[in-house]
Amino acid sequence: GIDTRKKSGPQFRVQLGDGLKNIEHSDYPELWPTLLSGIDANLRSRDQQRVYGALYALRVLTRKYEFKDDEERTPVYLIIDTTFPVLLEIFKYLLSLANPPIEISDLIKLICKIFWSSIYLEIPKQLHDPNVFTAWMACFDNLLGRPVPLEGQPNDLEQRKNWGWWKVKKWTVHIMNRLYNRFGDPKISKPENKAFAQMFQKQFAGKFLESHLSLLSVVQQGGYLPDRVTNLVLQYLSTSLSKAATYQLLKPRLDVILFDIIFPLMCFNDVDDKLWHEDPHEYVRKGYDIIEDMYSPRTAAINFVSELVRERGKENLQKFLAFIVEVFRRYDEAPPAQKPYRQKDGALLAVGALSDRLRQTEPYKSQLEQMLVQHVYPEFKSPVGHLRAKAAWVAGQYANINMIDLRNFSAAMHSIVAALKDPELPVRVDSVVALRSFIDACKDLNELRPILPQFLDEFFKLMNEVENEDLVFTLETIVDKFGEEMAPYALGLCQNLALAFWKCLQSSEADEDEDSGALAAVGCLRAISTILESVSRLPHLFPQLEPTLLPIMRRMLTTDGQDVFEEVLEIVSYMTYFSPTISLEMWSLWPLMVDAMDEWAIDFFENILVPLDNYISRSTEYFITCKNPNYRQSLFKMISSVMADQNLEDADIEPAPKLVESLLQNCKGRVDEWVEPYLRISVERLRRTKRNYLKDLLIEVVSNALYYNAALAVNILQKMGVTGEIFQVWFEMLYQTRKSGQVVHFRREHDKKVCILGLASLLPLPAELLPQELQSGLDQVFRAVLKLLVAYKEQRAEAAKRGEDAEEDNGELEGLISDDEDDWDKEFGDEEDGEEVDTRKLKRLAAQAKAVYQRTEDEDDTDDEFTDDEEFQAPIDSVDPFIFFADVMKALSSSDPPRFQALSWSLDFQHQAMAHGLAQHAEERRKEIEELTEKGS
Repeated sequence: GIDTRKKSGPQFRVQLGDGLKNIEHSDYPELWPTLLSGIDANLRSRDQQRVYGALYALRVLTRKYEFKDDEERTPVYLIIDTTFPVLLEIFKYLLSLANPPIEISDLIKLICKIFWSSIYLEIPKQLHDPNVFTAWMACFDNLLGRPVPLEGQPNDLEQRKNWGWWKVKKWTVHIMNRLYNRFGDPKISKPENKAFAQMFQKQFAGKFLESHLSLLSVVQQGGYLPDRVTNLVLQYLSTSLSKAATYQLLKPRLDVILFDIIFPLMCFNDVDDKLWHEDPHEYVRKGYDIIEDMYSPRTAAINFVSELVRERGKENLQKFLAFIVEVFRRYDEAPPAQKPYRQKDGALLAVGALSDRLRQTEPYKSQLEQMLVQHVYPEFKSPVGHLRAKAAWVAGQYANINMIDLRNFSAAMHSIVAALKDPELPVRVDSVVALRSFIDACKDLNELRPILPQFLDEFFKLMNEVENEDLVFTLETIVDKFGEEMAPYALGLCQNLALAFWKCLQSSEADEDEDSGALAAVGCLRAISTILESVSRLPHLFPQLEPTLLPIMRRMLTTDGQDVFEEVLEIVSYMTYFSPTISLEMWSLWPLMVDAMDEWAIDFFENILVPLDNYISRSTEYFITCKNPNYRQSLFKMISSVMADQNLEDADIEPAPKLVESLLQNCKGRVDEWVEPYLRISVERLRRTKRNYLKDLLIEVVSNALYYNAALAVNILQKMGVTGEIFQVWFEMLYQTRKSGQVVHFRREHDKKVCILGLASLLPLPAELLPQELQSGLDQVFRAVLKLLVAYKEQRAEAAKRGEDAEEDNGELEGLISDDEDDWDKEFGDEEDGEEVDTRKLKRLAAQAKAVYQRTEDEDDTDDEFTDDEEFQAPIDSVDPFIFFADVMKALSSSDPPRFQALSWSLDFQHQAMAHGLAQHAEERRKEIEELTEKGS
């Protein structure tokens, strides 16, 4: 069926192609072993339609392996060995045709794409043979050098760039770039590619550079070259700058390249002008679109200049800047009607693009303020819109330099604020984005306070007009800077952001290719979170915000919200944490989160944990008493299904035991009937757990159950027949250390504390409630508690010595004895593994799951990655483990003197000293807490 591909019409061919792709991706090689021999036979036929079908099938097949590496890549070696020899012959034949018809370009393009997919990740062995590689390169060089036929080229520019022969040109340049960038430098190539890289650099890099330069000369003469081709050619030139041999070839022509090709590409042009006036929204979208940058000659030109200055700055920076200064001078001297506005735009772009270098390099560094005052700031009042926009952008690039005259900074900032009312949309957008840098750099907020209401007003008018996440970044910066001062605006801001969110959502749903709407939607939600955090110490505001935010939370906690799930969960976390009480409307979100977990959201378990814990800890009474829905039942169903799921990794389910802990600590004495079901599923899961941190958490479920009600928990463990097994595992874990002496388990303060409270709760249990194995092992329990208390004390002292700032948490008192997990983070290197570092200060509310990696000398123990808890407020925060232990022992001495005596006598001298020190420490802690309480009252 491969040969049918060319006979049919375009629509049918697309459907056929999709079908072929799906079958090849799922069936090859196992279920369709004859595919490759079929392709090979059709390639060798003399029938153009059959050859086209075979090329198409081969393209789909090589595409399947384009990004595969290691073992997954193996089938591609046979594909290349079988087809490349005949492919090269077809390639040569097609290139030998005089005046080939346009259909031939389709065949050549497919060969290029097959080659691209085959060399994307590595150079196939066959191409390491110099004769074979040279033959292929001769074909590509032929394609690079041959002029594109004039006959048949469409007049419409959109159609022209997609015309067959221009597509062939694009793919050829694309391939050259990939080869040179990834494989053409002996210094950075893998050992097995060294010889190949030397061959490429010696024989081809310079030759191809010449071909690229002659392509560029078309641009210089005002001829046509598609944007993407220009972009790729300039990328090749940029790569050539860092290599000595190709730089020597470029050097004599650099002036022509820089001043006759690169600089004109940086200048405002007719296409820009047409778009600016006819569709300013599209002008703005293109200006902020990363994908557009891949195709833009202007971006490639800026990158070339940046690379030139970075790699060969000594001999070129001065020369380039002299040229820019000359553009400024000509502009200044020309009468208004003849001013080279477009050249000035290009010069400003160059100055802004080089800001990183110029801010660090003398003599330019000390001349920046003068340059801004003389050549940039005056353009705020330019009669030409694009110069006003460019001035705003450049001013933003340099907003944080140290100015000698601070009035210059103020004047520029006020000009940027004034530009928010500019009649031209792109000027308004560039000004809002630039304002972010000014607000960041602003030392005196009094400058901004008076204009805040006016700014917010203009800002939201603009947000209603364009979807742009950069705008939202500016708002976040303002909210961060002003903090609680944003309170009067919080409701208005959230309402406007909610409106903008729904609008972005509609536009991204209406146009599925439209990523900017989706990005801006995420930005709106992040900005709402920033506002909620800024007013976190004003709980009375939260109920006012709830009606605006509820519809977003309701809709986006379903599958509709998969792309913004983290951001929405963060909002739910804030609303459930800071509101004075959790409303029934907010409770209606619980089932949505649990359903999502059940169906698709396991990857977000860490984020869902935060609001669920808030419900249990802050609305405990409702959680315990509500019958319909039954939240206790709902929680157990979710946790038990996650714990029983064989397909989930240990790391995936860590939030489950954390939720069990939340239940047992918050509902102490009120959920007896749930202790047994949770112990059963935890013990079962522990038996197949490999990861250390999950083992800790599951044992802590047992410990929490003992602290909840020791008699009940021991009775259940006995009934299950696992008492001996559990305590054996627990004690092995307590004493397990690495070669370095560092403990393997219960490494956070919180883990130690939970174990102390659980184990200490066993000590006073009456003999008739203690099974034999625990009675005989009580001295072991006693020593373990002492060991844990000493370790806990040392860990806290170490944290205090490092001067940890416990007030980082927005100055909020975390309970008298806060479990300062920040200390642990600092000690072991706290890494955010989120895609973007957020400005959140309250880590326990960060919807970003956070992992802390601790590297040790035990290289084989990959399980040493361990996830630190979000910093929850737990009921045990107010329980001091030293005082708790002292009280247990005191009570024991009066309720069961013989046991108290026996435990004391079982200690060796070292443990006696420990016990004595801890008793003293407990009294010191008691005094400290009393003093703190008196001060507080």
